[in-house]
Amino acid sequence: MSIKLARLGERGQEVPAVVTADANGDEKYFSLASLTRDVDGLFLAQDGIARARQALSAGELPELPAAGLRVGAPIARPGSIVCIGMNYAAHAAESGSAPPEIPVVFLKPSNTISGPFDAAPIPPSSEKYDWEVELGVVIGKEASYLSDPADALDYVAGYLVANDLSEREYQLPGAAGQWTKGKSLPASTPLGPWLVPADEIDPGRLRLRSHVNGEARQDSSTADLIFDVATLVHHVSQYMLLEPGDVILTGTPEGVALSGRFPYIQPGDVVELDIEGLGSQRQEFYRQGAAQ
Repeated sequence: MSIKLARLGERGQEVPAVVTADANGDEKYFSLASLTRDVDGLFLAQDGIARARQALSAGELPELPAAGLRVGAPIARPGSIVCIGMNYAAHAAESGSAPPEIPVVFLKPSNTISGPFDAAPIPPSSEKYDWEVELGVVIGKEASYLSDPADALDYVAGYLVANDLSEREYQLPGAAGQWTKGKSLPASTPLGPWLVPADEIDPGRLRLRSHVNGEARQDSSTADLIFDVATLVHHVSQYMLLEPGDVILTGTPEGVALSGRFPYIQPGDVVELDIEGLGSQRQEFYRQGAAQ
């Protein structure tokens, strides 16, 4: 049975849900509250996806009226958000860098996560806030020092859409340019709308796109990744413990404002992202400290 996992409700009060489609393609939401407190690492580690499918097939889950409910990030706050830099050759080129020979790895704080449709703050002093559509990989079981990349996908629970929002002036130039500063801002990691189980997705052939105010910005495929998902999971496991619920952001393709071809995000701008099979996001931006 084809399913998607979601979390619905106000921030901090989200309820876990499983989403499926009827014969007409209309989505229906069912509560997972009888199985788990949340869609989190513990749920994934305890074979939660299989249990959700089984309970849904058996008619054991009550339907959840989802109309009007906020859509939260589909995974509760992970222990780690592991990010991969310059993992598309064309994006590396537009950033002024050669394609990396080994994965470029950095971290984002887990408190940067927000919902896929939440209003998005631009930092008060930011002038170079940028979008980045990325395939997100959610870890399903503990991974450490994996011996073979061929086995790495066995540790993946599912996939989601991510926007790795970045303040380039903080991140890159001058003596104070530091990636952590440019990548750690509040609500700078919208995730979702869904977590799609790994067995329903081929992560190597997904179209991913971004639009700003309806104008196309990024349009690429995960087939263009320099380091594919299996390689990344294996590589990262050599340097840190990956735990259930952790998220790896696999990098963004060309078409960001850093290229110089497009203006940076301004208050009132609307950024839309989508990845084939994983759904769409939409954020409207406002200046932090200003009235929304």
